[in-house]
Amino acid sequence: MSNTMTEHETTLTMIRLLSKREKQHFQNLVDELQPYDLAYHYVSLPEDLQDPFRLYLREDQAAALMRELDQDEQLHFIQNLGLEKSSAVLNLMENDDVASLLDNLEVDELENILSKMNNEESEAVQHLMNYPPETAGRIMNNRYVWIPETYTVREAVDKLKDFANLAEYLNYLYVIDEEKRLAGVVSYRDLLLREMSDKIEDIMNKRVITTDVLTDQEEVAQMIRKYDFVSLPVVENNQKLVGIITVDDILEVMHREANEDIEKLSASGKAIDFKTKPHIAAARRLPWLVLLLFIGLISGSIISRFEETLESVVALAFFMPMIAGMTGNTGTQSLAVVVRGLINEEVDLKQALQLILRELWVGIMIGVICGILISLIAYIWRDNIMLGFVVGTSLCITLIIGTIAGTVIPLILDKLKVDPAVASGPLITTLNDIISLFIYFGLASVFISRLM
Repeated sequence: MSNTMTEHETTLTMIRLLSKREKQHFQNLVDELQPYDLAYHYVSLPEDLQDPFRLYLREDQAAALMRELDQDEQLHFIQNLGLEKSSAVLNLMENDDVASLLDNLEVDELENILSKMNNEESEAVQHLMNYPPETAGRIMNNRYVWIPETYTVREAVDKLKDFANLAEYLNYLYVIDEEKRLAGVVSYRDLLLREMSDKIEDIMNKRVITTDVLTDQEEVAQMIRKYDFVSLPVVENNQKLVGIITVDDILEVMHREANEDIEKLSASGKAIDFKTKPHIAAARRLPWLVLLLFIGLISGSIISRFEETLESVVALAFFMPMIAGMTGNTGTQSLAVVVRGLINEEVDLKQALQLILRELWVGIMIGVICGILISLIAYIWRDNIMLGFVVGTSLCITLIIGTIAGTVIPLILDKLKVDPAVASGPLITTLNDIISLFIYFGLASVFISRLM
């Protein structure tokens, strides 16, 4: 961004230039902006000024800006760019990004755009779109530099210079044999420290960690995180090199996966952001909330069943929201811990049992401390030691159960190959409400005579 203007001043200047259709001055302004800043100002513009903005941008600027937009904004941008210019912009983008974007177009529109793209780029994009969603093949990039193992260091360096503009990352050169199978890898450092006449096959690292095209993208993310890779080669059919996955691709995957988990944990359904219209946001939230509403009616039936107990000892009603709320809170905490852990690693039976045992002890410690505290408060408030015992014991038991429920449910779902994030916070909270109220009023009914 310009060093002499704030974001607000830049936006106002951009609005003025676009309103007056001053293309050259507009271009001088955007030349100073980073792609992220360019995208920020684009989405901030009034809709009637977004058309000239798209028209005045160079194709390379539009391609860089596209990477900074979310998918809905990308679709709107490309669909309003015009067929010729949109195809030219897509030629400049990474093929994995284009494949992900074009997935959302209608068949006729997709075919029109692909037909206008460069043949080589169009074929590469269509090849990526043949792989299943959320796999390594779908997010890999086919712009990388490969060399035969018969090359010398001099020949490798020359090829690196020739293809510098095509490769997104030039940290590694991938070495292939005569059948295009991955034979090894050579880093920049390897080339710098060797003589120009040295053979690549003598200096390459032959122990290369790869991933298959059908590997799940989350597993790929774990590999890159585990080994601190900048890029990871993707192979198929007997180690044939078909692409690479770069760290920025994985960052996008992790961002999307995190958003999906947050949506599931909050039971909000499909993505809802600041720009989502009210009726759409309501429609996406309602299904879960309606389900939880009917489940919540069970809580009402429990209270109705113990109506006589509640009428006899009115003080019980004071602690009822606290009992239910605390149980839901501790269950949600455990749920978040388990889901976050399952994202990072696979959990076997031994680890699962260790986790359940640990959370059991956590629940016991939390339950005992909170139970004693609320017992003292109830006793001091009502001068009734039995009331303190019932409230404290109920809270202690329900906190232990809530903690275990928040741990066991996502582990079971994970073993059933169901995304554990579907054990959402609202669902765990509602179930724990039912359990806690049943325990609370059940215990109160047992000691009703002493409570009175």
